[in-house]
Amino acid sequence: MGREMVESSSSSSSSSSFSHFAIFHNYPLISAVLAFAIAQTGKFIITWYKENRWDPKRLVGSGGMPSSHSATVTALAMAVGFNEGFGSSFFATAVILAAVVMYDAFGVRLHAGRQAEVLNQIVLELPTEHPLADTRPLRELLGHTPPEVCVGGILGVVVATVAHIINTA
Repeated sequence: MGREMVESSSSSSSSSSFSHFAIFHNYPLISAVLAFAIAQTGKFIITWYKENRWDPKRLVGSGGMPSSHSATVTALAMAVGFNEGFGSSFFATAVILAAVVMYDAFGVRLHAGRQAEVLNQIVLELPTEHPLADTRPLRELLGHTPPEVCVGGILGVVVATVAHIINTA
């Protein structure tokens, strides 16, 4: 019995040394990360097109078209659905997570960004001797409009679907 435990532990340690590479075969994770990367790259390109300038902050920043948060969670939910089944508890959990994130993106964070705009304008109008006159401006681009969230969601569905087709081919 002791020998079986030694063999079992040695085989599990050798298999666990390769199990960390399994992350590269995790289709839902890859779909979500890929959707995020595509959305962020899209923001970067759209900023260049609209404003005729390169803004590297758009590669990692929040807000703007398309919503990378929406793309990420939608791709994750779709990939989990394809992988585990659309009737599974895992899919239900992923859908609820996606709904909460997307609601937050065009609800709370959008309004927080709009409040930041107003506060920044108020600070600009303060007399220079006011203690808050040299306050650093608040970030204004926090949330998303409903179209930005919808486009992000569509992007996530497309990425997960294409990845599923590639994964099963």
